[in-house]
Amino acid sequence: MPAAALHLLVQILAEMAQGNAVTLMPTQAELTTQEAADILNVSRPFLVHILENGTIPFHKVGTRRRIRLHDVLAYKQRRYTARSAALDELAAYDQELDLE
Repeated sequence: MPAAALHLLVQILAEMAQGNAVTLMPTQAELTTQEAADILNVSRPFLVHILENGTIPFHKVGTRRRIRLHDVLAYKQRRYTARSAALDELAAYDQELDLE
């Protein structure tokens, strides 16, 4: 078994041992707006807003919006990176003012 597959299996089992649900899905999978909102931990109306303003690409199947899992995860990573940078900036500002 490849080391990467073994590492992934260990991570999956650790999550399951903590009582967390685990879902495996190809990154090319298409999600509904509710599924994407659940992954991002936001409301569906908020997700629709960010879809409509072009923050996350999507396409329509009939009248329904579909979002690629890859795009949802990329947006989630961008949000995490921006949040971490903002926290680092606040911590640096706090140190400058010696507020601890």
